[in-house]
Amino acid sequence: MTEKCPIQINMNKFKINNTDLEVSRINFGGNVFGWTLNEKQSFAIADQFTEAGFNFFDTADTYPWWVNGTGGLSESILGKWMKERKNRDKIVLATKVGSETQEHGFDISRKHILQSVDESLQRLQTDYIDLYYTHFDDKVTPVEETLETYQEIIKAGKVRYIAASNISPERLQQSFEAADKNGLPKYVALQPHYNLIDREQYETQYAPLAELYNLAVFPYWSLASGFLTGKYRSEADLSKSQRGGGVKHYLNENGLAILDALDKVAGKHNSSPATVALAWLLAQPHIGAPIVSATNNKQLEDLIAAPQLHLDQEDLDVLKINL
Repeated sequence: MTEKCPIQINMNKFKINNTDLEVSRINFGGNVFGWTLNEKQSFAIADQFTEAGFNFFDTADTYPWWVNGTGGLSESILGKWMKERKNRDKIVLATKVGSETQEHGFDISRKHILQSVDESLQRLQTDYIDLYYTHFDDKVTPVEETLETYQEIIKAGKVRYIAASNISPERLQQSFEAADKNGLPKYVALQPHYNLIDREQYETQYAPLAELYNLAVFPYWSLASGFLTGKYRSEADLSKSQRGGGVKHYLNENGLAILDALDKVAGKHNSSPATVALAWLLAQPHIGAPIVSATNNKQLEDLIAAPQLHLDQEDLDVLKINL
């Protein structure tokens, strides 16, 4: 069993359990690099994020595969930015492995991890990754093989710590059991799909494991693909961005009630729905740093304001929508 120690949190940063990584309480999602932001725009938004005192970036070897079919652009842009800014030592860098191969579909075999980590390091123009995620579980590779490979690349200095994203609760538990039994590295963080409107799977299946294994939690889709910003309130709004089609299923009684609640709390605090939605996440147990992206100054301001917004019990009760 992993040794228990509470997450050490201040208003802006916290230390990930069982590591020496101190990260900002907002984790910038690099999926926009090379997609909705070109290289110049990506550099500008990354500069603004770090100048505001934040240091935590999340990307993946496959981002943005939906643009070029292969991915890699996000890592390449982030790597070039760090090299030009000479700030690698000030950045906590997370990326992922588990893209699809002919052998496995999603692949976390030894062969694929060893190849992928070197390719990521080359694109990122660095010799180490702070936090390396199992992005997708192939459900085929023995968990021991994956963890033994992680141990190999940790010993080689290529990776500092490992984390898990889209892994079933059963395979996650098996990974910890195998690590305990064989003296292998353990996941220190979990990256689940979790936000104010998408709660059930995380809260029923993964939150107990985060508690059991003392995991820091970095939710993705923290603003439900932008729905929780309040930008989309009718079907006519769906054309406002490239992500609009992905939020149509939220336009129902429950979704609109949540937007009304966000509006109420945001009005009380002279804030925005996005800031309130992220502050709600930050008020939940084990949540360390929601992963979220911005493509302009106003969006970024809303994101980085969240750690400073304290929601009282009245606010949390207003946001507790159960329709």
